[in-house]
Amino acid sequence: MNMTRIEHDLLGDREVPADAWYGVQTLRAVENFPITGVPISHFPHFVAALAMVKAAAARANRDLGLIAPQKAEAIIAACKEIVAGRLNDQFVVDLIQGGAGTSTNMNANEVIANLALEKLGHPKGAYAHLHPNDDVNRSQSTNDAYPTAVCLGLQFAAEPLVAAIASLQQALSEKGREFADVIKMGRTQLQDAVPMTLGQEFDAFAVNLGEDVDRIGEILRLLCEVNLGGTAIGTGLNTHPDYAVLAVRHLAEISGKPVVPAANLIEATSDMGAFVLFSGLLKRLAIKLSKLANDLRLLSSGPRAGLGEIVLPAMQPGSSIMPGKVNPVIPEAVNQVAYQVIGNDLAVTLAAEAGQLQLNAMEPLIVYNLFSSIKMLATACRILEERCIRGIRANREQCRRHVEQSIGIVTALVPHIGYANATRIAAEALASGATVRELVAAEGLLTPAELDRLLSPQAMLSPAAGIA
Repeated sequence: MNMTRIEHDLLGDREVPADAWYGVQTLRAVENFPITGVPISHFPHFVAALAMVKAAAARANRDLGLIAPQKAEAIIAACKEIVAGRLNDQFVVDLIQGGAGTSTNMNANEVIANLALEKLGHPKGAYAHLHPNDDVNRSQSTNDAYPTAVCLGLQFAAEPLVAAIASLQQALSEKGREFADVIKMGRTQLQDAVPMTLGQEFDAFAVNLGEDVDRIGEILRLLCEVNLGGTAIGTGLNTHPDYAVLAVRHLAEISGKPVVPAANLIEATSDMGAFVLFSGLLKRLAIKLSKLANDLRLLSSGPRAGLGEIVLPAMQPGSSIMPGKVNPVIPEAVNQVAYQVIGNDLAVTLAAEAGQLQLNAMEPLIVYNLFSSIKMLATACRILEERCIRGIRANREQCRRHVEQSIGIVTALVPHIGYANATRIAAEALASGATVRELVAAEGLLTPAELDRLLSPQAMLSPAAGIA
């Protein structure tokens, strides 16, 4: 037999499971929003941030004499346990919801209230002793507590992403050093261009990703400006004059993040600009990862009828019908993550644009997509590094053969035989199948010794080296 308790809200009485730490408003939200199947608990950084906001508010309310010390300490203790991971599974509301995040805020208020009641020796639901709204939500509105928790939670969630990017960058740099002596053809528009080394190619991959670590740091500083204390629309209704500054100061101490009050709480309550910038940065990273994945698939194509210049580690059989086939499944997965993140960015953009007057009711969609994108990108970086990059091998012979057979090396001879001669040699090489070296030597345009010097890796891989 399932045991229940009766709780009351604006709409009347409801039975809540007796063992549930959430309450009646959370129950209604679960029933109303079976949208994605992804509850708040899917993103523990966000849950922890919500609890930190509630703890900071309780401290400020205690300091200002707005909550009895015993109640405040119970709330603070409950929040500490939630930050540590206790009752994460009780944050059950779907991330996408109507009400501008009110259901998420009340889920947190109710779980914290019931955990605090336990510490005070009362049963769940005994809100006469400590109330989700009157005590846990004191001096707050969803409209300041929720976005403040989002800003904080995104900073926590970004930490593993930054670490994953940095580790992937390091792996690419290591491959750059490993492949420093492997000469190959560079390509533009999928056509032979001029020689380079495989090491240079991987070094460029590494540098390209490294830029995003700095950019993420810049955007996270914007997320340190929070609107806690603004309550409903940013005017600070129902708060003590000193509450906002005090609550944010406590939040900085609790979270370890340098959060500060926004310069204008009304503007900060309705503006989604920092979230749009962050989403755009995540999209940029996704595009870079997808381009990297594309290049890895091209470079490893074949293995005999494609470029075949690198060999990706074999992760799993590639076909149910073609024996021996191994597909580039890790880069393919990274591509798909990138496409999803790009789509998420569009959803964030539309949701941010949909704000009206003093509030943006579509913020839950922004939250869902930002946290989803961060989590997917961090995982994609990690599996790309661990299951692909670190196991890549160079097909040195194939790389060398492509250089020797390429028409593109004629570019290195242009300063010495002229553009017209180089163009004619290239066309003849393409038509006859002869190599550039053979044709230039046959016509006596350069001596064998000059060709050896000008077509050496040292001459073709650095600025002006072949012009001396």
